Amino acid sequence: MEPNKHTAVQEEIPAKPKTNRTLLLGAAFLMATSAIGPGFLMQTTVYTQSLAASFGFVILISVILDIFAQTNVWRIIAVSEKRGQEIANMVLPGLGYVLAALIVLGGLAFNIGNIAGAGLGLNAMTGISPTAGAAISAVIAVLIFVVKEAGKAMDRFTQIAGFFMICLMIYVAWTTSPPIGEAVVRTFTPIHFDVIAIVTLVGGSVGGYITFAGGHRLLDAGVKGVEALPQVTKSSVVGILITTVMRVALFLAVLGVVSKGLQIDQDNPAASVFQLAAGNVGYRIFGVVMWAAAITSVVGAAYTSVSFIRTFSETINKKANWIIIGFIVVSTVCFLLIGQPVKVLLIVGAINGLILPIALGTLLIAAYKRNIVGDYKHPLWLTISGVFVVIVMALMGGYTLIKQLPALF
Repeated sequence: MEPNKHTAVQEEIPAKPKTNRTLLLGAAFLMATSAIGPGFLMQTTVYTQSLAASFGFVILISVILDIFAQTNVWRIIAVSEKRGQEIANMVLPGLGYVLAALIVLGGLAFNIGNIAGAGLGLNAMTGISPTAGAAISAVIAVLIFVVKEAGKAMDRFTQIAGFFMICLMIYVAWTTSPPIGEAVVRTFTPIHFDVIAIVTLVGGSVGGYITFAGGHRLLDAGVKGVEALPQVTKSSVVGILITTVMRVALFLAVLGVVSKGLQIDQDNPAASVFQLAAGNVGYRIFGVVMWAAAITSVVGAAYTSVSFIRTFSETINKKANWIIIGFIVVSTVCFLLIGQPVKVLLIVGAINGLILPIALGTLLIAAYKRNIVGDYKHPLWLTISGVFVVIVMALMGGYTLIKQLPALF
């Protein structure tokens, strides 16, 4: 059955306010679940181990930077009524192709890791092999883009999986009885401070393809123009807050385990936390959370990566769903053939740290070009905050790239 060419990318904006709210929430969850992947679980666990309650401060600062970055990107996409690569090509001819190449490269590499995470999740849930779990997960992801209304199916799937994942995470956090009072105090008066942790969290929350996921979804569904900015802004912030709820719940779960002096398995720290918190049931819950986090990231990465090349050719545009399916299949085959490609993930991870400042910086320039945004006046506070994020992420992303490449080769 061929995917309908008039699916997620060309559906009309719904007329009913209730449906509008559903669509806006779908975009927020698409962005959030794109960010909440296997790497998200690992990063949060590891940094909570090293920083303890002070990691709350890192989360707070990263959330502020995330909101600055994402609000800028989504608003400029909406008011220009163009995708990120189109805007970049208008700012500097050819830049859109470079940006698209970086996004697709990063999306593909990380999707291999997402597929691997989905396989590990099903393995923890059911005991089947990670490779079989990866293949089953890929089939489920592909089916989302085979149905007639792929956009609505994607929205609903990410909302259900995201909500279920957050509920389970909150339950695990509750079972560990974390020192919430200390966590609140150290969120505002940290004992330890780690700049690299902040950059890692920002890159993992709104870096690479992630910051464009919801913005492109809204554009595809017809939510655009100056009149839509209040909705777009609200949806962008909600996406960050959904990610933050998950991050805080996992942070508290790990903090509860660490505060009791329990030893976390360094080979699989995230799974170890769940198991220490709730025994074998906790390990099964980890499987569910890992699978949900990974499969929604697979969907988000494939959808957003392909959205960056669809404007380059009408043929690509018409066959977008087939290309998304191909993207998922290629990611799965790579995992099945070579396992977890650690070196590829590290290299592209370093490159991914530079995508956000390039993308955000380009869009901030576009916000002041009349041929792109017309008479729209971009708020000064958003420009200043956006420039701040660009500078911070460019410096730290460059540092990370310089440090990692020699170690790899």
